[in-house]
Amino acid sequence: MFELFSGEHRQVPHRDTGPMLLSSAIHLLALGAIIAVPLLYISTDSPRAPDMLAFVVTAPVPAPPPPPPPAGGAKSAATKPVPTSGRVAAVEPPSELAPEAEVDVGIESGLPGGVEGGVPGGIVGGLPSDIPPPPPPQVERGPVRTGGELKAPALVRHVDPVYPILALQAQVQGVVILEAVVGRDGRVEDVKVLRSIPLLDAAAVDAVRQWQYSPLLLNGKPERFIVTVTLSFNVKKR
Repeated sequence: MFELFSGEHRQVPHRDTGPMLLSSAIHLLALGAIIAVPLLYISTDSPRAPDMLAFVVTAPVPAPPPPPPPAGGAKSAATKPVPTSGRVAAVEPPSELAPEAEVDVGIESGLPGGVEGGVPGGIVGGLPSDIPPPPPPQVERGPVRTGGELKAPALVRHVDPVYPILALQAQVQGVVILEAVVGRDGRVEDVKVLRSIPLLDAAAVDAVRQWQYSPLLLNGKPERFIVTVTLSFNVKKR
């Protein structure tokens, strides 16, 4: 303070500003590099926008032609103009309609002798009363078994069995019982062995197949019947 009044001025020494400017410039360059590098990556990776976009517009579907006028002299119905959007406008019905043709379904009265409410063209009420109903189908009855009160008819043809040679040599003998089915004409149709002797069965069956009986009549009609036959084979009698 005293120096100001005295007129003497003391100079304050100043520092060098060169290093400070250099440091500030380096910081600015580093900050600019940090900001610029991400911007370069973003610009290279982003997809490129198309230069031109094309739009395709489909033409509207043409409207179908109007329906033909009805036959029979009817007036044609007035139709409204079809809009350009492709939708068909409603068509007004014709003012006059032709009557439909009648269809012949046949004779309505049917045959005489029926009742009301029958089917047209058919037999009304069923069959006429003068036609008799068909007879019931006949059921084929099996052969009648003889024995007891129903005796077998008389045997009109008898054939003796031939004694087999093997049975003679082996001294085989005994009784063979057979069951024979006889037809309406009296001839044997089938033979079944009820009591068997293996060496004698074939000879007994062959003999009985050649037998013949008188027809068995039941209510005046011939019927098939079953008869039991017993054949005895004896070596001594042979």
